[in-house]
Amino acid sequence: MSSGILGWAKIFLTLNFVQNTLLKLYHTKILAKAKISITVNRNHGKNAMSQNAPESQDSHTTRHAVAKLDARLGQMVKVLDHGFVRVIDYMGDDNAVVQAARVSYGRGTKTASDDQALINYLMRHHHNTPFEMCVIKFHIKLPIFVARQWIRHRTASVNEYSARYSIMGNDYYVPERKELKPQSLSNRQGRDGNIHDEDAKEIEKLLQSRSQQAYDDYQKLLNEDSDGNEINHNRHGLSRELARMVLPLNYYTEWYWSCNLHNLLHFLQLRLDAHAQYEIRVYAEVMYDVVKDWVPMTAAAFEKFRKEAINLSKDMLTALFMLVKAQPSDVIAYLEQNNTYSLSKREIREVANIYARETHGNI
Repeated sequence: MSSGILGWAKIFLTLNFVQNTLLKLYHTKILAKAKISITVNRNHGKNAMSQNAPESQDSHTTRHAVAKLDARLGQMVKVLDHGFVRVIDYMGDDNAVVQAARVSYGRGTKTASDDQALINYLMRHHHNTPFEMCVIKFHIKLPIFVARQWIRHRTASVNEYSARYSIMGNDYYVPERKELKPQSLSNRQGRDGNIHDEDAKEIEKLLQSRSQQAYDDYQKLLNEDSDGNEINHNRHGLSRELARMVLPLNYYTEWYWSCNLHNLLHFLQLRLDAHAQYEIRVYAEVMYDVVKDWVPMTAAAFEKFRKEAINLSKDMLTALFMLVKAQPSDVIAYLEQNNTYSLSKREIREVANIYARETHGNI
């Protein structure tokens, strides 16, 4: 009886082995016939918020690639004292803008000069949809008060470092001494002038000491040190979502920021302006350098028709024509005396500045 059972067991095991062997051969044959096309394989690291720059590992790509931007992938560009900007990924190029405008496929037969002319036309006449075909994703480390200004641009996708889930790092922003300036008398939301060197040293010392004290209090509330070790075994720490309240706005946060080209250019137009706060303007300058490498034709059109362009009302334009014709020695006085169009003081100043800039005069 037992020998019969052993015999059947051997037969079963043999059949099971043969079945598994046949299945392996079948799957091997299927895989051999499969057409596997690896488009792009970029390793951005295990930690999405890691400061270690990822390596670009492009194997084979069937999409348009921009060599200058590919060289930037994962490379951190330092901003302020502890911040940075780096490009994580992108989609599209100048050709994608042109294709969308022409509603065609492939690279087409148009010349580069034709493409530039078309992009110029789109930019000048605010035909914005073709620019939305390009998308870029940044990893950015920035002070919290800069992030709160930045987030007002609501046309991007943002994922920020969570201080509820993770412990904040001990990085805080202290302006360079040359950037410590008093409140502007003409701009209620800006700074201008100079602070005495001794006062600047005292301000710098105060910012550093208060910022470090805030982080010491943060750790005390958490009852954890920088390595996550418990400080006092005899008490509970406060939750992270509450302990973070003691950290000031100059502490750094991080986020991934993804935006299409149209909205990115709008962000840059506002934040590259001389009236933008310095601490956000320096980020915009780094990002604009990225744009010039990514979409050089679009960047050239943006420079010509948006960044360096002037927006005048009908009355301001008429006043400017009056100045060109009269060429007065005192521009502002002339405009005030001949203000038949009820221009505001700010408009008069803007017209006068434009006239002075274009005629190399002084106000």
